[in-house]
Amino acid sequence: MQDPNLRSRGTAAPLDLRKLKVQPLAQRRSLTKIEEILIPPESTPAPCSEALLSSIHQCAQRILTARHRGAAILLIYGAHLLRNGASLILSEMMSQGWLTHLATNGAGSIHDWEYAFLGRSTENVEQNVATGTFGSWDETGRNIHLALLAGGMRREGYGRALGRFIAEDGVTIPSPQALEEALKSDPSHSLTPARAELLHAIRTHNLKTGRIRVAHEWKHASIFAQAYLKSIPLTVHPGLGYDIISNHPMFNGAAIGRAAEFDFRQFGAAVEGLDGGVVLSIGSAIMGPQVFEKSLSCANNLRLQSGRPIVHEHEIYVVDLQDGGHWDWSQGEPPKANPAYYLRFCKSYSRMGGTMHYVCCDNATFIHHLYQRLRGL
Repeated sequence: MQDPNLRSRGTAAPLDLRKLKVQPLAQRRSLTKIEEILIPPESTPAPCSEALLSSIHQCAQRILTARHRGAAILLIYGAHLLRNGASLILSEMMSQGWLTHLATNGAGSIHDWEYAFLGRSTENVEQNVATGTFGSWDETGRNIHLALLAGGMRREGYGRALGRFIAEDGVTIPSPQALEEALKSDPSHSLTPARAELLHAIRTHNLKTGRIRVAHEWKHASIFAQAYLKSIPLTVHPGLGYDIISNHPMFNGAAIGRAAEFDFRQFGAAVEGLDGGVVLSIGSAIMGPQVFEKSLSCANNLRLQSGRPIVHEHEIYVVDLQDGGHWDWSQGEPPKANPAYYLRFCKSYSRMGGTMHYVCCDNATFIHHLYQRLRGL
C-alpha cells in the first residue's frame, strides 16, 4: 500500500508503466517509407565541394591502409544515417571489409527494426506526445524486448540479439517450467538474472513460448540483420528512458542494461584493435563521443597495466551538418570562452589521441561518396 504521506512530502509514486495503452504499429502515421529512402549504392551521389571530396578521398585511403594493417575500422552512427537511406551502402561496405565494427544508439536500433518489420518508421513527435501516443506502439516495444530477453539467455549483446531476431524472423522462448527448474537447480548460475527476467516477463505479459515467428520483409535493408549475417559486430549504446521502448508495458531496464553492458565491453574490444585504424563518427552528437572516450580509457588502462603502449596512430573522422563552431579543429580545442568549446562531438574526439578531422557534410552524402571512392581505389 502506498504511504498516504508520500505526496505531502513531495515524493510522488512512480508511474505504473504496465498500465500504458499501446496501439498496433500499423495504425501509426509513419513519416518515412523504406522504399522511398533507400539509396542504391551504385547510384550517383549528391554533389559536394572539391574540398569535401578531397577529405573523403583522404578518408578512403586511410580506411584501405587500416584494412591492410588489420586494424579496426569503426563506424559510430546516429539514427539519421539509417533514416537517410544509407543501409544498403553500409551492407556493401561490411561485405568488402571496409567496416569491422558498427555502433549506434537506441534510436538506431528502433528505426532499423521498424523498417525491417513494417517498411515504415518515424512519427510526428509533437502531435503524438500531446495525445499520449508517442512511442506507444505495441510491436516495437514488445519485439525488441523479446529479442533482448532471449538474447540474454545466450549471453548476447543488444546488437547481436536484435540482428539475429530480424535475420531469423523471430525467436524461441523456453517454457516457464524449464526456466523455473533452472533457477531452482542452480540459483548462483551466471544466467540466473536473465532467466528470472524472462520468466517474469512470460508471466506478467502472458507471452507465448516456443517458436515465435515475426516476419521481416525488409531484412535485406536492415543494418542489424546484415551485420549479424556477415558476423560483423554491431553494438548498441542506449539510455534508459531515452528511447520509445520505454513507452511500453514490457519496459525492462534490467534486460536493456544487461544487453548494453555486454555491448559496451565488445565496443571496447574494437577500440583495443584501433592502432593505425580509423573511426568514423557520423551524425552522433552525444552517444558516439561519450562512449568512445570511456572505452578508449578502459583500453588504455588495461594496456598500461600490462606494459603496453596506449592506443595510437588512429584517425578520427567526425561528420556532422553543423559548421564545427567556425573553429579549426586541426589546431586543437578552443578556449572555454568560445561557443565551439561546447560542441561535444568535436571537443571529445579532439582529446582522444590520434588525429581528428572534422567534415561538415550531410551524412548520407558523405558515406555514399566514401563508398564509391573506396571502390575506385
